[in-house]
Amino acid sequence: MATVQVASSLLGGSPREAPRELPRELGTGFRRLSARLCALRPDDSSSSRTEIHLLLDQLISENYSEGGGVAPEDVSTLLVQACRLVPLNQNHLVSKVSQLIHHLLNTLQVIVDERNLDFLLAYTTSALQQCSCWTHVKVLQALAALVYGNGSKCQKYLPDLLGKNGLLVKLSDLSQPDPEVRRAAVHCMANLCLSVPGQPYLEEPHQSICFQAFLTTLQSPKSPDMDDITFCMLLQNALKGIQSLLNGGKMKLTQTEELGALLAVLKKSMFHGLPGISIEMPAVLYPTPLPQYDGRPPATPQLPEPSASRPAVNKKKKSKIKPKKMQQGEEEEEESGGEREAAPATGRAGLREAGAQPPPPPGAQGSPLDGSGAAGRDPVPSPFGSSVWKRVSSSESDYSDAEGGMQSKMRSYQAKVRQGALACFLSTVKSIEKKVLYGYWSAFVSDTPELGSPQSVSLMTLTLKDPSPKTRACALQVLSAILEGSKQFLSVAEDTGAHRRAFTPFSAMVASSIGELHRCLLLALAAESSSQTLTQIIKCLANLVSNSPYNRLKLSLLTKVWNQIKPYIRHKDVNVRVSSLTLLGAIVSTHAPLPEVQLLLQQPCSSGLGNSNSATPHLCHPDWSKKAPAGPFLEEASVGSPAGSSEPCWLIRLCISTAVLPREGPCAGIDAGCAAGSTHAPSPMRLEALQVLAHLARGYFSVAQVYLMELGEVICKCMGEADPSIQLHGAKLLEELGTGVIQQYKPDSPLAPAQRVPVTLVVLFWTMMLNGPLPGALQNAEHPTLQASACDALSSILPDAFRNLPSDWQILCITVLLGLNDSKNRLVKAAAARALGVYVLFPCLRQDVIFVADTANAILMSLQDKSLNVRAKAAWSLGNLTDTLIVNMDTPDPSFQEEFSGLLLLKMLRSAIEASRDKDKVKSNAVRALGNLLHFLQPSHIEKPRFAEIIEESIQALIAAVLTEAAMKVRWNACYAMGNAFKNPALPLGRAPWTSQAYHALTSVVTSCKNFKVRIRSAAALSLPGRREHYGSADQYAQIWRALVTALQRSGDTADFLEFKYCASLRTQICQALIHLLSLASAPDLPCVKETLELNGDMVQSYILQFLKSGAEGDDSGAPHGPQERDRMVKTALEHVSSVQAPPGDTAKRAVVGFLQDTLTVYFDSVRC
Repeated sequence: MATVQVASSLLGGSPREAPRELPRELGTGFRRLSARLCALRPDDSSSSRTEIHLLLDQLISENYSEGGGVAPEDVSTLLVQACRLVPLNQNHLVSKVSQLIHHLLNTLQVIVDERNLDFLLAYTTSALQQCSCWTHVKVLQALAALVYGNGSKCQKYLPDLLGKNGLLVKLSDLSQPDPEVRRAAVHCMANLCLSVPGQPYLEEPHQSICFQAFLTTLQSPKSPDMDDITFCMLLQNALKGIQSLLNGGKMKLTQTEELGALLAVLKKSMFHGLPGISIEMPAVLYPTPLPQYDGRPPATPQLPEPSASRPAVNKKKKSKIKPKKMQQGEEEEEESGGEREAAPATGRAGLREAGAQPPPPPGAQGSPLDGSGAAGRDPVPSPFGSSVWKRVSSSESDYSDAEGGMQSKMRSYQAKVRQGALACFLSTVKSIEKKVLYGYWSAFVSDTPELGSPQSVSLMTLTLKDPSPKTRACALQVLSAILEGSKQFLSVAEDTGAHRRAFTPFSAMVASSIGELHRCLLLALAAESSSQTLTQIIKCLANLVSNSPYNRLKLSLLTKVWNQIKPYIRHKDVNVRVSSLTLLGAIVSTHAPLPEVQLLLQQPCSSGLGNSNSATPHLCHPDWSKKAPAGPFLEEASVGSPAGSSEPCWLIRLCISTAVLPREGPCAGIDAGCAAGSTHAPSPMRLEALQVLAHLARGYFSVAQVYLMELGEVICKCMGEADPSIQLHGAKLLEELGTGVIQQYKPDSPLAPAQRVPVTLVVLFWTMMLNGPLPGALQNAEHPTLQASACDALSSILPDAFRNLPSDWQILCITVLLGLNDSKNRLVKAAAARALGVYVLFPCLRQDVIFVADTANAILMSLQDKSLNVRAKAAWSLGNLTDTLIVNMDTPDPSFQEEFSGLLLLKMLRSAIEASRDKDKVKSNAVRALGNLLHFLQPSHIEKPRFAEIIEESIQALIAAVLTEAAMKVRWNACYAMGNAFKNPALPLGRAPWTSQAYHALTSVVTSCKNFKVRIRSAAALSLPGRREHYGSADQYAQIWRALVTALQRSGDTADFLEFKYCASLRTQICQALIHLLSLASAPDLPCVKETLELNGDMVQSYILQFLKSGAEGDDSGAPHGPQERDRMVKTALEHVSSVQAPPGDTAKRAVVGFLQDTLTVYFDSVRC
């Protein structure tokens, strides 16, 4: 079914498109011949056979490429009639009618309807069983055309075709003597496996049968009676069949042997026919972190390249690099022949991203029916320069003119095999888990720079040495897919110095492979001449940069990438320029801030830009200078100005000019990506420039802050444009800049006050925003995404700057946000609810009872929304609002508590209880709000009967959250909230019926929860009640004490290695809780304490001594860290127990006092020593 397969992308295809409706008058020849054929009746006479022969010949030779105007139903009717006229004992006619089926279905792009398909499948299946062997190739081609896109409708025939002794299974077997029949049978199986969206996929066991047949085909060597081109087509069909199985989504490669066998043949096929490369692979690749052998003798190690910008080329190869014209012709031929046979599915997982040219349309004139000849030109995107010859072995340049055409055709088919293997590998990468894939990392990504060693034969070998730009692009896309999401795997890499050891650590091996990827991709970048492949190289570099742990690698990797990408910012192809900006964005966003990147950003503008043709464009315009505020951007306005400290960041200036300034220079009139009449850079470039600015503001704000007002002008210009995408990116940049300023003013910021952006400048900046298009964007209901982004931006204002804004701007911000909280669009509503949650924490607003009440009512309304996202944002804001209530409790002025509505508090408690039963995203903040509200309740509230019931419901909600098997964040927040509630002395803790349930929940968690951070928080909650009566009866006290001692015993018991780092914090918090309980103990509590100390006194004492001596680093539990404070706690407990009035003859008090005295004695003795 060669003709069907022509319209494919680089890595695969999609099912044939529906036939075009063409004018009926153009199909006169077809209809006339069809009418004559349909008028015939079955007749075994010689004259009838002759007439059928003639009609079939005429139908096959009819010119359909000019538009036959033939309806699919007419084609199906004709084919059924032809089959009815041809009995199966007439081999020649059967062969010819099979040829007609194949020709018409492929040329006219027809998929037969189900009713006629049933008849035609029965006919072709019977023909394979009854007719002579010499007809099988034609019959199989017809069968392949029939099942193409109809696999789900062939269920009835699958046992005959794919059963244990099925026709296709036998004909595709290695024992099949006719290589063409075997190839056609594999082709048929591949078309049966093709998945069509919306239709059932091939099911087991037929799926496994086909997979094993394809795998066996790929593993088997070429038989002596098979020519090279037929072998290439056989491999292509087997690869396409596996790709179709994987793309269908039903087949899962779960068995190590199965996956390893597939990867082994894929690696072998990836290098099929590549000049100068010949590898032998093991039958199965096994997952291992060590370099995988591939059967070649190891080469003598060579010294690494002295420069990453110069390809390594053998001197002998250099001497033969001369016939440039012949290479171009060969390349064009390579990209043409056999396309239809190689890719039966058009437009599937193709390399469109790589920018490759699409193949010719289906049914192109002059295409061979069996795929054995050139199917029409698929021209190379750009002519090759001399650099491409470096990829070709010297032996490949020695062809004579006479044999050049045949050799070119051979190379074309070999390239198709390599592309098919890469397509199949890409589908494999997408169908298996990353953690499984990275077990085979070393088989496809080299970690050694020595060219020629077994380990160096990798995807980068194809990228550097394959003569076909399409194949190079395929290899790069596969590498990109492997690198995507590899951050966790690559994070183990560490390479800070030379490793002179008896073995290579895994971390060093991964680091070496990262370095080798950088080296090879930069070599490929320097040597590439195809713009489309160049774009793919840069995108692959961006993926590598985004996932590599540069903070653990040696310096200079990013510097080399940075310096080598600079000239491509002015490349003639807009896609290359866009991807170059993407790469620069990846550099400034990965593990930011990196000292290496910080230095790169401070390089002079002209550094590393090469000649004037490749230099960065002029970055300023006279009109911009007049409108923008004075600053470094204006003082040094062009790239050509002298470099110095007045130019802190050329990249910011480049992005500003790209985003908002009119185009200048040679690129001004050649960009197809920009709208007609546009004076700006193409929209993708502007968007990418704005993204780079946002990355800089997020990771390197100290660099971006110098240009704060200029960037404000950029934002105003972008948000004032008509293009919603430009507006949206402007709003995102505003949010990042606002967040950067807020980070500088955080209490834990290491930045000196003199290095911060002055508040007065921040006020000017936001005044510019509010005087500009920001209010319009907030009210632009036609673009809700922009509205939501503007809300996020408005929430990033510095609280001190907001306080200094004029009151009318403050009112505008609050009014707009409260109004947008009523939006019908859920995206806008969620953003407005979150922004209100930020504003309610502002010091200048949090004591405004009216604002807090209005915000509370707005948030409670959003908590009832149907959208989970809206409810989650509203719950977060409710938690913030209740944090504000707690902060206001600490102010000397009690007016806020007195004026805040009790009814509103009741309403908030009910909403928070309801939200605590919601999804985890909502629940985690709902319980936080409950704890704050219970803490905030005043005695005047608690005395009212209507509050008693709601308090118990709130506590029960917290108990349920503590004990639930939900996300650990929910349980941690619930324990925190419980402790928060315990801080309110007005609550009836110790007297209310829910007291025992609350303590039981906390003691259950502290002894048995798998998550140690939750245990720490529950222990902290148990240590918060301030009076003995809050712990209830002596039995309740004893239960809590025993639970804490048990928790101390189990503080090292965990199956999760990651929890061990919290052991010390947990023990610190438990010890603090035990000492706190002793400092409140009464006489009836001491017997229980004595009993546990008799059993576990040594263990408890050892941990208390550790608590006294060190404390836990990084502990977030609120435990005291100062040595004096810790020993004061133990002394206080000793003094309290000593003062307890015990009954005469009671030994418990004496035992506990003795324990504490002994502990302090041991501690002070150790300190003195």
